[in-house]
Amino acid sequence: MPSEPLSRARIVAAAIDLIEREGADAVSMRRIAADLGVGVMSLYNHVPNKASLLDGLAEAVLSQIEFTDDPGAHWTDRVRMQARAFRQIAHHYPRSTMLVVSRQLHSNAGLLPVERALSTLREAGFDGADAVRMLRLFIAYIIGSLLREVGVTPTFAPVQGAAAVVEKVDPELFPEVSSLASLLGACDHEEEFDFGLELLIQAIAVHLDKKGTRG
Repeated sequence: MPSEPLSRARIVAAAIDLIEREGADAVSMRRIAADLGVGVMSLYNHVPNKASLLDGLAEAVLSQIEFTDDPGAHWTDRVRMQARAFRQIAHHYPRSTMLVVSRQLHSNAGLLPVERALSTLREAGFDGADAVRMLRLFIAYIIGSLLREVGVTPTFAPVQGAAAVVEKVDPELFPEVSSLASLLGACDHEEEFDFGLELLIQAIAVHLDKKGTRG
């Protein structure tokens, strides 16, 4: 059975798979060619350089975000749906997502989530400056939550044996840590994400109301 023809999409898919397995530092044209079983020069017929490859990767990841936005819904519900949609794809491609958010995106696939988020916030009544700030705030929150989930930032994140370690602290020196050891050693990521998301939405809603009152 003949192998699948080499294409830009196949090269990008191989790069995503490599990043998720070994991290962004593992990516090189030579390594991807080896994974695909082709000569490295053949990649350049489809992807001119590594920067173009990474742009294609970002576009591929972001194009898979499944928005279920309802223009008729309240803006808070729309923000909630968009944040969860981004989290879902970020959770599916955690390492690639870190790379995506570090790049300037110019493709339609890359700009569409940004456009939808800004449009939702502007329609809610936020001015341009606040809409941009809110967008950055939500991205930072989602990425921070993702880092904890995948174990990149272990502090206060549950890992195997964490509860036992916390329970060994001196209760006289750290009474709160000691008394809350079981909670510090456990975490429902979905529940915690929703908890933080609701706090953010409530906070920006209050901010919007205050600006409206002053106006």
